[in-house]
Amino acid sequence: MKMKRFAAASLAALMAVSVAGCGASGGSSEGAAESTGVSITIFNSKSEIQSQFEEKAAEYSEMTGVDVEVYYSSDTVAAHLATKYSSNDPYTISMVDAKDIYALAEEHAVDMSDEEWVANTAYAISVNDKVVGFPMCVEGRGVMYNADAIEAITGEEFDPATCATLDGFKDVISALQAGGMESPVGIMKEDWSLGAHYFQEVYEEQGDEAAVEAFVQSLYAGEADLMNNEKFNSLMDTFDVLKEANYAKDSAISAEREVSEQMLAEGEIAFMFGGNWDWSMIAEYDYSENMGMMPVPQNMNDGTNEMLVGGGSKYMFIDSSDNTSEEQVQAAKDFLNWLVFDEEGNSFLTEDCSLVPAFNNIDASALDPLSSSLKAYADNDALVPNYNYDPDDHYSIVGAAMQKYLAGEVDRAAFAAEVETYWANTTPVEH
Repeated sequence: MKMKRFAAASLAALMAVSVAGCGASGGSSEGAAESTGVSITIFNSKSEIQSQFEEKAAEYSEMTGVDVEVYYSSDTVAAHLATKYSSNDPYTISMVDAKDIYALAEEHAVDMSDEEWVANTAYAISVNDKVVGFPMCVEGRGVMYNADAIEAITGEEFDPATCATLDGFKDVISALQAGGMESPVGIMKEDWSLGAHYFQEVYEEQGDEAAVEAFVQSLYAGEADLMNNEKFNSLMDTFDVLKEANYAKDSAISAEREVSEQMLAEGEIAFMFGGNWDWSMIAEYDYSENMGMMPVPQNMNDGTNEMLVGGGSKYMFIDSSDNTSEEQVQAAKDFLNWLVFDEEGNSFLTEDCSLVPAFNNIDASALDPLSSSLKAYADNDALVPNYNYDPDDHYSIVGAAMQKYLAGEVDRAAFAAEVETYWANTTPVEH
């Protein structure tokens, strides 16, 4: 088994790496570049790529002479950045979620409309006709599968299409159990996975953009009836099947993400809901190459069981306050252009971090199996769009309610009522 480079326990603490360029001029192949005297800070909100980011920041500093610090915080992005801005100590570059760009850009973000990379992506975010959000990647959610593990038991080539419906998925689960895999499923118990990723699909799959917005507004107004909502019940029916086949069924809230990822990688379980970002953890183990992602199985005939949910994910903006000098802004722009137009920057995204690039000039042929699955769905226009306007505390509160459901502490009706109460007592997000 491969050892984890970045222990889960360390995620709880704020991490930083400070790397300064020194020595003679020249690129990394000829020695470290002379220090420019310019320092930039980068906030990373993707915990699974922190160690990779640290390593690449060191290399980048050696190549350019720019002093780079990369930080991670386990606090919510909005709360953490609010603290940084209130203390007049903002990051030069912040990697945030789309909703944070909409909330922060007008006051805090540099206009990047004239940057060359803008023409190479369809995922940039604009606010007031100014490009302010640099798309770090395209990400998608669905059910991850280990085809080798399935085929070793069934003796047949695994076709994800056989799992498009919940009935079909249950048939595969039954076949695996009959063949000796008693519990073929893993469930991540983290509030962000349950609240912001799985349950989020209840909103996103209500229909077109107008239908999704109308549904969310009905939740705010206290008028939504989840127990009579077809999509809510469809997704919860699937979750119940996952829950029943969970290897950690009797201790679901104690299951460690790393253990679940390892079991999926090595074929001890066959399925787990997640996203292509999970590959950065799966790759640390003795993984199967024959893995992929498929839509969440559902019996509804609305087409969503043939689509992953996803789109542009994690956006970078450059601070525009007086705390950030013109030299720092330029160094930040240079860094973003390096990600898009330099081979080393490209490989950092696609190989080191296993991210699906949001830019059409970046070669995606080296993508991992999960990201390759996502790209295939994206290329076929088979992605249900993300809903990007949740309240800041949504995933922690809805996720906590879903954890109780996962643990068997509440039934579906009680869980639905808790979600409805949360929304009805929350101030609508302006967008």
